[in-house]
Amino acid sequence: MRKKTLFLWAGILIAVMGVASVASAAMTDKEKKAAQQDVQKMAKETLNQLYKTQPKAKQAVAKAAGYAVFSNFGLKIFLAGSGQGKGMAVNNRTKAATYMKMFEVQAGLGFGVKKFKLVWVFENQRDLNDFINSGWELGGQAGASAKTGETGMALEGAMSVSPGVWLYQLTDDGLALELTAKGTKYYKDDELN
Repeated sequence: MRKKTLFLWAGILIAVMGVASVASAAMTDKEKKAAQQDVQKMAKETLNQLYKTQPKAKQAVAKAAGYAVFSNFGLKIFLAGSGQGKGMAVNNRTKAATYMKMFEVQAGLGFGVKKFKLVWVFENQRDLNDFINSGWELGGQAGASAKTGETGMALEGAMSVSPGVWLYQLTDDGLALELTAKGTKYYKDDELN
């Protein structure tokens, strides 16, 4: 009986978050511009937080083909949880910004609210384009400190997600050394683009 109740609450939580993410009405141009400005403000604040915590990251982001910044809010009740967030990817060469969303699903025992921000750094154009156009599914865990061999650019505190793709995860306490954004899907935000 107790196990059934836990599964019921977990199912309700996931269903409510899923419906909330697709139930929004079409935005007016004014609402769209305001939402874009909110994402831009969050990205700027997140980058400033990263540069304060990890000053070398500023050079890594500037020299990269592009970067992406996301803010995530998640909720976990008992055996299941989910989270969602918004962000933007920026092509450093063209300065074009693409607004994106993320959705996260978690399994395992737990209870609580999780809030963090992510800064992706893409060394090459192909990986940046793949991230923007095809989305990305993040499922594994990565090491916490590394340097790139090809460019000699130090990415201390960044996690290597794949060759040439780095990820900084920030919490209110600073730089996180363990990647907790597992089971996460990234995709274009059709409303804001």
